[in-house]
Amino acid sequence: MSNPLKVGAVVITMGNRPEELRALLDSVAKQDGEPVEVVVVGNGSPVPEVPAGVRTVELPENLGIPGGRNVGIEAFGPSGTDVDILLFLDDDGSLPLTDTAELCRAAFAGDPELGIISFRIADPETGVTQRRHVPRLRASDPMRSSRVTTFLGGANAVRTKVIAQVGPLPAEFFYAHEETDLAWRALDAGWQIDYRSDMVLHHPTTAPSRHAVYHRMVARNRVWLARRNLPLPLVPVYLGVWLLLTLARRPSGPALKAWFGGFREGWSGPCGPRRPMKWRTVWRLTRLGRPPVI
Repeated sequence: MSNPLKVGAVVITMGNRPEELRALLDSVAKQDGEPVEVVVVGNGSPVPEVPAGVRTVELPENLGIPGGRNVGIEAFGPSGTDVDILLFLDDDGSLPLTDTAELCRAAFAGDPELGIISFRIADPETGVTQRRHVPRLRASDPMRSSRVTTFLGGANAVRTKVIAQVGPLPAEFFYAHEETDLAWRALDAGWQIDYRSDMVLHHPTTAPSRHAVYHRMVARNRVWLARRNLPLPLVPVYLGVWLLLTLARRPSGPALKAWFGGFREGWSGPCGPRRPMKWRTVWRLTRLGRPPVI
């Protein structure tokens, strides 16, 4: 490929997985084509020892996942535009294939409307992709690539023109749903999002509820997501559907209490700027198989 697109990578870490971080950085260094420049952000913690050439930023406090990634973006210039593509990778993952960066370059170069690529996450031991890691409702076949309406936060590639146009991740979310917020804004601006099963990140199988703040953050940010992005008639529909789904899953008493606490917090606190998507974007999401009420 002549004049290949420049690729950078942002990794945030709490400094507590030095061996996994080193394995990830080694896998990025092995990518075919032009070297991928990497920035590791210590999110309120020192950065463990990293290979020569890897840049580091150490933050005095934990800014959360979107806040930490936004700092990494700016390390590549305003809105990351010193490079053409940014990979966002979890610090306990690794790229098992050496052609992932080249596949990203080819995908973005071949489709000027493509703004974001969501990778397939697979367990390194079993090869299994959890259903929740396929960013669409019809998730039974993780090997099927398709156009989608959101993406996976720790295994993706974003064209930096998208960030420059629609803005960064919502730092106030701290954890949960920040990807969907960016995805909806990108789709509203006319960009496309692809799920690619051939672009793989190895990551151990985990449950999102392992995080102590999971239920509260998920509920609060779900409300903020709707308040920020949906046309007013869809806000109660979207949140009502998710309330019913949450109750149908029969969470434990403490989990449900935390969920309702977050739900109330989502209504009482500021959620950031409101920019409701166009109705044609609602129809576009619906045609892609996920209307913004589910």
